[in-house]
Amino acid sequence: MQSIHLYWRRASIGLIVTLVCSIAGQALAKLPGFSLIGHLVLALVLGMCLQFARSLTTAAQQSTPFIANKFLRAGIILLGFKLNLVILMSAGLKSLEAAIVIVAVMIPLNYFVARFFKVEHTLAILTACGCSICGAAAVMGVSSAVKAKTDQSVLAVAIVAILGTLFTLIEVGLQPFLVFTDAQFGVMAGLSLHEIAHAVAAGGAAGAVGTDSAIIAKLSRVLLLAPVAIIIGILEARRFRKQDGASEGKMTVPIPWFMGGFILASAVGSYLPFVSDFVPSLVQLAYLLLGMAMAALGLNVNFGVILEKGVRPMLGAILCSFVIMGLAISIVHMFF
Repeated sequence: MQSIHLYWRRASIGLIVTLVCSIAGQALAKLPGFSLIGHLVLALVLGMCLQFARSLTTAAQQSTPFIANKFLRAGIILLGFKLNLVILMSAGLKSLEAAIVIVAVMIPLNYFVARFFKVEHTLAILTACGCSICGAAAVMGVSSAVKAKTDQSVLAVAIVAILGTLFTLIEVGLQPFLVFTDAQFGVMAGLSLHEIAHAVAAGGAAGAVGTDSAIIAKLSRVLLLAPVAIIIGILEARRFRKQDGASEGKMTVPIPWFMGGFILASAVGSYLPFVSDFVPSLVQLAYLLLGMAMAALGLNVNFGVILEKGVRPMLGAILCSFVIMGLAISIVHMFF
């Protein structure tokens, strides 16, 4: 009885700690400068900082695996309500076509460049998806399919956050020289930057029109997270099967089925009018849960592994970030 009481006490501490980190991350993200980093990465950093309070971390870690796993999936499902398919299909069909080109080119390129720099397979896939689709959410969306370790996921998220912030500043600095309309600049930002927060921040430099265009282009890439996660799940299942030397029997495919919930939530929020009043609250809850999941990851980070393995994937991702920006500029010049 005493052991059960201790378990629930530690589980409660984990829930409270990660909830506080998520709320604090949301508050910090509203401050000038911090908005470029984003709520999810700030929650992750706060969780990492709490590791220095060892007694608190030890107690909280009882429930952090559950939070990092289940809350993450629930958050991604609810995040689907943010994706309005009606607006996307009416105003952003051309953006969706461009997003398909971007993702289809950049995921393989990011992966092979990372492998050229001798980055391990799993980390290469995580950084490729994070930089090519939608940042931290993409990293965590495919992490289960590739059986990623916590340190690998955190490192990929850190790379996406750092480069997304850097290239947001670069693109805003380039705006006067690109000779784009406000709408064109917004599309370019949405097609090239890593996180939604980055695309909004850069698009905002071109006013309301630039912001709207950036959001539509970025959400076009977000929509591709589900099919990409399924494809990666199938490919990884085949790879694991080959590694195990199995030639017969049923193949287990670690497809992240919660991505189906993401698409279903998008459809419900887009086509059922009575749901629209609840969408802002559901999206807010999604980010709260995702922030708790990121904080849970931060509480379990191995700093030594990140410092040891971070340089090579960062170099590869920097090169590919320049490529995706150049590709986005070319697509906007030719088709928008």
